[in-house]
Amino acid sequence: MLLRQIKYFAKVVELNSFTEAAEECFISQSAISQQIQALEADLGVKLIIRENRRFSLTPAGEYFYNHSLLLLDEAESLKKETCKIAGGRENNLKIGYSKSFATQELQQALAVFSQRHTETDLQIVTGNHEDLYDFLRNEDADMVINDQRRALSGAYVNYHLCTMYLFIEISSTNPLCKLDFLKIEDLKKTPCILIASREQQENEQDYYKNTLGFQGNFIFVENLEQGRILVAGNKGFMPVEGGKNFMQMQIPIRRLPLIQEKDQIQISYYAFWKKGRDAQDVRELAEILRELLAENDKV
Repeated sequence: MLLRQIKYFAKVVELNSFTEAAEECFISQSAISQQIQALEADLGVKLIIRENRRFSLTPAGEYFYNHSLLLLDEAESLKKETCKIAGGRENNLKIGYSKSFATQELQQALAVFSQRHTETDLQIVTGNHEDLYDFLRNEDADMVINDQRRALSGAYVNYHLCTMYLFIEISSTNPLCKLDFLKIEDLKKTPCILIASREQQENEQDYYKNTLGFQGNFIFVENLEQGRILVAGNKGFMPVEGGKNFMQMQIPIRRLPLIQEKDQIQISYYAFWKKGRDAQDVRELAEILRELLAENDKV
């Protein structure tokens, strides 16, 4: 039984999704499923009951999940104390990224960095804008990748990564999908679907309503997959971000630029880290990511 398999299992249960867990762990969905099956085989018990695209925990699975959290926390503490006794710096790098920034370039950047620094343990966390700000402020992450919603602070390195463009995903059965682009006023009668944790729903609604000017009702989902299911069923529209060459979605969802005063709405993304933590490994990862974003945006 490998500690990594336990981490994969805990992440699947935490996110209630094999797809989301695979994306956050930067492995394929089939690979994470195989690792959990190997864990079950090693234990000799069934942890998860799979039913089509859903799953539930067995009583043994619930017990194992609850105690695995304690085990993972203890393993992390053991690692830190061992490094402290040895008098060396912990050889890990904890990165946080916005849920809206789960891009292919980020996966590529982490893969490149891992190949160059096989001795470094990359730890990944994700959250909404305010979650990431708290991670950074409380030193729960060495670097976070986040959109700019407030004035840049002099206490941090504000490393500009890219400018993203705002698109709207909408059902191909909605009459609005026939337009070449959308304005915020076009959407005032259609519910807005946002990805946000329960704790951050109020902050996300405030941003989209009072900063960007979205009107109408808001629907909250936990992940991108749930949001697209609602969009496909014509239950609302979902704002998403991408580069200039953001590819069109397949039917039954259409993706359209969101325009404000004749220009498509733009959002700046930065890598943020504390100035006192301006280590070479942090800056190197940020540079790799910016280069990949710039390169792929030219395609």
